Amino acid sequence: MSGHSEHKTMTLKLIVWRQSAQNEPGRFETYTARNITEHHSFLEMLDVVNEDLIQEGKEPIVFDHDCREGICGVCSQVVNGVPHGGQERTTICQLHMRKFKDGDTIYIEPWRARAFPILKDLMVDRGTLDTIIQAGGYTSTHTGGAPDANAIPIPKPDAEYSMDAAECIGCGACVAACPNGAAMLFTGAKVAQLAALPQGKVEARERALAMIKAMQECGFGNCTNHYECQAACPKDIDVKFIARLNREYLKTLIG
Repeated sequence: MSGHSEHKTMTLKLIVWRQSAQNEPGRFETYTARNITEHHSFLEMLDVVNEDLIQEGKEPIVFDHDCREGICGVCSQVVNGVPHGGQERTTICQLHMRKFKDGDTIYIEPWRARAFPILKDLMVDRGTLDTIIQAGGYTSTHTGGAPDANAIPIPKPDAEYSMDAAECIGCGACVAACPNGAAMLFTGAKVAQLAALPQGKVEARERALAMIKAMQECGFGNCTNHYECQAACPKDIDVKFIARLNREYLKTLIG
């Protein structure tokens, strides 16, 4: 009796959004994914499909990816209507095919938001998130030797709060999940991360105002408390950071 067990393979029906360029009309196309095992990741499954398409002389499906370790969030896709596929605290690259079964139909789309124009197929331009960061998601410091780590004591609750906010990887799933295409969870996390630390106090007033202004100018919508953002977030960023963003913004108005 052989000591090796054979992996069962699956055949899946994929309905994938194809769009040749930003200003071109898009459409859904149907493909068959063959010889997929439960050990394939979702992106590896797409790699298999693309290899078959290339062998057939067809255009492969374009999608974004980088680390494939659930760290960067570049692998932005909507699977069966849910950003990152709906598995809790999981990016699409860490979604494995054991979550599907033979014969399943899978719908795959790019992020859907006015502020994220589609570049090609499943790849979108998320540069507007960078624009928000450039508006105020930083602290200004003097160059020179690094200060001692204990030079500015920070209470443990503040440090933990800031670290929780800093866990945001900026993937944009919150925007794609929001019915309004809002970036409030992303912006709230970036503002809260700095607002809790003494290093962020100096520019706090300008930061909230500038980042919210950038968010509006980039075409993101407003928050109406659907909480889809937190539900879709692969890092489980809490909506409490939106409340912190609102408080920081009100401080700038009240003076």
